Amino acid sequence: MNDSRLTIRTNSPIGTISPRLYGHFAEHLGRCCYDGLWIGHQRGGIPHEQGFRSDVIQALRALPVPLLRWPGGCYADHYHWRDGIGPAAERPSRLGMSCDLQVEDDNSLGTHEFLWLCAQLGAEPYLAGNVGSGSPQELCDWLEYCNSAVPTTLARMRAANGSPAPFGVKLWGVGNENWGCGGNYDAPTYAREYVRYATMLRHVDPSAELVVCGHEDAWNVELLATIGSRMQLVDHLSIHRYWINGGPETEFDEASYYALLSEAHATEAFVQRTAEIIDDATGGQRRIGIALDEWGVWHPEARAWGPGSDITRRAPTTYEQANTLRDALAAAVALEGFHRQCHVLSMANLAQIVNVLQAVVMTDGAQMWLTPTYHALRLHLPHIGTTALPVTIEQGTSLADGSPAVSATASRTSDGLAVTLINRHIDQPAAVRFTCDDAPDQAVGEILTADRPQAGNSAADPNRVAPTTLTVNRDGGNSWHVDLPPHSLATIVLRSA
Repeated sequence: MNDSRLTIRTNSPIGTISPRLYGHFAEHLGRCCYDGLWIGHQRGGIPHEQGFRSDVIQALRALPVPLLRWPGGCYADHYHWRDGIGPAAERPSRLGMSCDLQVEDDNSLGTHEFLWLCAQLGAEPYLAGNVGSGSPQELCDWLEYCNSAVPTTLARMRAANGSPAPFGVKLWGVGNENWGCGGNYDAPTYAREYVRYATMLRHVDPSAELVVCGHEDAWNVELLATIGSRMQLVDHLSIHRYWINGGPETEFDEASYYALLSEAHATEAFVQRTAEIIDDATGGQRRIGIALDEWGVWHPEARAWGPGSDITRRAPTTYEQANTLRDALAAAVALEGFHRQCHVLSMANLAQIVNVLQAVVMTDGAQMWLTPTYHALRLHLPHIGTTALPVTIEQGTSLADGSPAVSATASRTSDGLAVTLINRHIDQPAAVRFTCDDAPDQAVGEILTADRPQAGNSAADPNRVAPTTLTVNRDGGNSWHVDLPPHSLATIVLRSA
């Protein structure tokens, strides 16, 4: 058994864990938006609210979903927002394209529908604009349509379509992955395009927060150097990170299990490098947040590129994949890094919210179930909006990549402390003792685990991987003790009596 000892340092706060770090992503890709979130008004037998599945809305409300990005992804640079407003019967049917997947889009899910959903979920909307096939005027018009209180033609059109008051959308992405699917720009060319778009957008709504499309380190250096003295036009720099080296989605071996967790752990270093690049480019004179607005595992069965060519890939590619306890642990490992980097990471969006990639909710006809990743995020609810605290590992086993077998994140809540622990070891349990000088005296805990890390949920067995109560023992005046089985995740909330 691994004997681990950790200390929570309440006198050295890191920063606020913004609700934006628990964002999600809904792209018009496969069955994410259509048939996942949205079934329209004509679908018989499945309860819905204004066209959105009632069961999915209820699950997402409980998660919760503080931030939601839409309509892409790669889809954004084919999307023309005017197609999705006005009477549904009059909306055009277009060829929807993203990640080489072509589908018919009847545009029944458009701006008003999406923003209605955000209001129901309590989610801040984040709209990704079209640079690849659009224009500055088109994106400025969308911003004016959504946000203007001046009674212009576009504002009156919004009112005629059912929304007299401005939506007040703050977050606007100026393109998506413009180094690839969003136009195959080189960094200087896109940077000049960004400056043009951003200048015009600022005229329409100076309060809008604008997100520039970043990539890997070299692109980001060149991008920011080209923007140069116009850095005041940038509020956030977008980066993406998908974990692709974990082998098969379910029948993985021990090496693949650890490979995925190692990739998740390394996401923090990517954020740190990006922060250093921003600091070098701005001289510390302007704060630009890092928007990790796509992240998660992308298994080889659900893609036609990258490692894992020996693994059978589904044809056609639907971007749907299994979701196991291992995936949930990987998400939790990443969230530890998000908390440690909350002073530079301004938002993060798990890809994607329903059915596609590392989804938290799955549907099949009238059936709906929650994935292990849903439960992992739900266990982190006590941390959202609180103050992140450093955790020092005083004693414990290290894994082959140097990461700790038992790791943790902690935060100060309004009435106590929250601690989330991960036993990353695939087959060894852990006795964990954590110490906090001013810990409250009441503790409750929940744990997420299963008989094997390959376990997942399904329509036939929706609760195979679900949280259960964890016994938490006081071990002296300022210490607590829990026993964690292998491949497990637990959250303990400490409150005063």
